[in-house]
Amino acid sequence: MTGSAEWAAELLSMPTSAWAAYLSDHSGLPGPRANLELVSAFAPLADEPTIDALLATGDEYHAMCAAAALGVRAEDAASEKRARELASDARWRVREGVALGLQLLGDAKPAALASIVDAWVDHAHPLVQRAAVAAICEPRLLRDPRMAALALDSCERTTQHLVSQPPEQRKTRDFRTLRLALGYCWSVAVAAHPTRGLPVFAALDTEDPDVAWIVTQNSRKKRLSRLLDS
Repeated sequence: MTGSAEWAAELLSMPTSAWAAYLSDHSGLPGPRANLELVSAFAPLADEPTIDALLATGDEYHAMCAAAALGVRAEDAASEKRARELASDARWRVREGVALGLQLLGDAKPAALASIVDAWVDHAHPLVQRAAVAAICEPRLLRDPRMAALALDSCERTTQHLVSQPPEQRKTRDFRTLRLALGYCWSVAVAAHPTRGLPVFAALDTEDPDVAWIVTQNSRKKRLSRLLDS
C-alpha cells in the first residue's frame, strides 16, 4: 500500500477512535522515513476532536499528522493560529507536517494558501517564515503562474529577513533552519518561473556569506543547474 487514496480508504473503514493506534502502527517510525502518504491521507479527514486527541498523546508522528490536519484547515482562523504555532515546534517532523498540510490546502484552495503564505513570510519567527516558503515551493503548486510568482516573492522576502539579522542572530538554530530551507526553495521557485526567476536569482548579493551559501546550494540542484548552464 503506497498511495494516499488507499490509506484514506483504510482509515475510513474503521472508527476514528482506532486512528491513533493505526497511525502508530503504520508510521514507518522508528526508521529513516516517516509515512508521509499516510499523513497526507489522514490530514483532510481529521476533525478537531481527533486533532486534539493526537496532540495530547505527545507522540511525534501523531503531532505531525495533527499539524498537517491543521494546515489543511488553515483557511479557518483558529486552525491557522494553531498551525502557525506548530510551525515553530521544536520537533522537525511536526514542522514538516504543517508545511505538508498547507500544500494540501493549496491543492484545493490556492488562494487560501497564497493568503497564508503572504502573511507568514513576514512573521517575526524564522520558523514560521520557513514554513511559508517550504509550503509554497512545491513544484505541483507552481504550475499556476500566480503561485509561481508568489514562490519567488516569498524566497526574496525571507532571504531579506535573514540577511537583515545581526551575524550572531543568524547563527541560531532557527535561523539556520530557515537558511537551510532557502538552500533548496530558490531552485524550485526559479525553475517554475525562469523568465523572472533567473534575473532575480542572479541579482542576489553573494558578498553576504549566507546569501553566497544559499546561491551555491541552489545552483547545485539539477532543476536549476540545467537552466544556469543553458
